[in-house]
Amino acid sequence: MSVGVNTETLVRIEEIQGRGRGLVSTQPLRGGQIVVVDSPILLYSALPLTKQQHSTFLYCDKCFKTIQSASVSCPTCSHRRFCSPTCLSAALASSHGPWVCQSLSRLRDCQDFLQHHSVERQTQAQFLIAAYNLAFVSPSDFQILLSLQGRAEDEDPAIVQSLHSVLSSLCPPPPIEGFSFSLELIAALIAKDKFNAFGLMEPLNLNEENGGQRSVRAYGIYPKASLFNHDCLPNACRFDYVDTNNSGNTDIVVRMIHDVSQGREICLSYFPVNSNYSTRRKRLLEDYGFTCDCDRCKVEATWSDDECDGDDNEVMEEDVDEPMEAESDGEEIDNGNSADFPHAYFFLRYMCNRNNCWGTLAPFPPSDGKPSNLLECNACGAIKNDEVC
Repeated sequence: MSVGVNTETLVRIEEIQGRGRGLVSTQPLRGGQIVVVDSPILLYSALPLTKQQHSTFLYCDKCFKTIQSASVSCPTCSHRRFCSPTCLSAALASSHGPWVCQSLSRLRDCQDFLQHHSVERQTQAQFLIAAYNLAFVSPSDFQILLSLQGRAEDEDPAIVQSLHSVLSSLCPPPPIEGFSFSLELIAALIAKDKFNAFGLMEPLNLNEENGGQRSVRAYGIYPKASLFNHDCLPNACRFDYVDTNNSGNTDIVVRMIHDVSQGREICLSYFPVNSNYSTRRKRLLEDYGFTCDCDRCKVEATWSDDECDGDDNEVMEEDVDEPMEAESDGEEIDNGNSADFPHAYFFLRYMCNRNNCWGTLAPFPPSDGKPSNLLECNACGAIKNDEVC
């Protein structure tokens, strides 16, 4: 998907009580309208070092497209593969320079590290190498990374010490003016990654055996997109088109799910919308350090344990028999009219109904000021003709 729109004036950053910084609409926004297009300042592989060659798919280590034909290997380490000589040359000059190449090779060859450190630690080590390298190739982007949300003091000192010891002994980084490879810096970087990284997903497998599970191929730090706060019933969702042939294939595109008025906060869901209350609450607290009090959570918190503990892959069929009245043209959805389940309309209209998908649907961007009646799933890419629009 080619995106050539100016979104700079559609949202502004505001401090929101109890939620920190967020993005708020500066004007009425229509469903499908693109509000943010963001490029990553940092990308790194999500595959553990022990499985780089054993994934179901093979990805370019520069653009992270699925490699469909012959690949080009790094001439030094031969472990990292690229989809073309162009991507190889670009990587050697930036994300896969000599120190990165040597560091990843040493980690991969260190059996003690691989055997005694979890997949999560392996991925964090790859992030730290990529982040420290960013300070060399783009000091301004490194400063942006350090400015993002995430507090060093919240990180586990034992994990920080372990990663510092491994990287300092196996692949000590060269000095950077103004920074030392300290415990404090590692803790700060891990915190930034934890709170701001977006996953670029593998192609979705919808077969019954797979159960719709979808793994991450790479993680990226997107400064603008990281400002979106979470809502369990979002009014926007993000799309990525990694396997397209367009430039900027790793950009994140955020589109409105439905109309909103001026001054409304624009929110994403940090995980699939079909997750039940207990799952959402646990994940938000463990991964992001907060408890959600959105309208949906307030309603579902009053439900019994049996009502809340249903299968995450069921769209609460008993609750969507009578959907809310559709919003009139140019008005946003009201999420607070029903005491039992005020969000049934959202599930009927904006959740993909393909088996094992559970993606979110958003209209295509308006054309000539007219809303589109076609909705696209942000997980499987399916197109739905929406007769309500």
